[in-house]
Amino acid sequence: MSKNKLSKFADMEHYPHVFQAPGVATDPSPFPLRGQWNERFFHNDHPIVLELGCGRGEYTVGLARLFPDKNFIGVDIKGARMWTGATESLRQGMTNVAFLRTHIEFIDRFFAPGEVAEIWLTFSDPQMKKTTKRLTSTYFLARYRRFLQPDGLIHLKTDSHFLFTYTTCMVQANRLPVAFSTDNLYHTLEATADDEVRQILGIQTYYEQQWIARGLTIKYLKFRLPAEGPLTEPEVDIPLDEYRSYNRSKRSGLSTSR
Repeated sequence: MSKNKLSKFADMEHYPHVFQAPGVATDPSPFPLRGQWNERFFHNDHPIVLELGCGRGEYTVGLARLFPDKNFIGVDIKGARMWTGATESLRQGMTNVAFLRTHIEFIDRFFAPGEVAEIWLTFSDPQMKKTTKRLTSTYFLARYRRFLQPDGLIHLKTDSHFLFTYTTCMVQANRLPVAFSTDNLYHTLEATADDEVRQILGIQTYYEQQWIARGLTIKYLKFRLPAEGPLTEPEVDIPLDEYRSYNRSKRSGLSTSR
């Protein structure tokens, strides 16, 4: 591990809004804030929103700036990347932002039933080889149900045709209520007069800006997850994304634009 990474990890050990549990797979002890995030950390009753796979965390920070009446928690296992958003939010004195360093497979151990209102999945690895690793698979949806409020919202923003098509088919197969869907986000934004929608979806990651420059379209899907009912994987054959290999390249920096 480089000295730069070591210094970032050392910083975050002292950040009051960063919680690290990378060894959750072998540690069965209950997480102390589970069911008490609002009461013991945020000190309000505002809705809690997660960004799963937050990378450097600037999308989490960007949303928190836009919505001071919501609490945002960025989740990722890559602590050295998370440091960027964690440091920025700390320096700005933001009180509605937290970060959780852990494996997303165990996310239900950190939140109690009904504790979370929304989930954001921003440019998740499409995991074209293994269904259960996709963050919109029924494997993960079953976990989200354990802590999402009934009919809680899930947002998917992606450059991946594969992941967008797979998720759309999964939503259709399970008859999940769709609130918004577009396979060309910024073309859609040009036609909308909804300022809130433009603000939320106008936050752009570093990679997103690169993909747009390469002519790739950005897709967005927002759907609700009912608390009950069977979840079935769609039986579809989806063409793989041709522009990248199975092993996604490492995420770089993030930036925001409005």
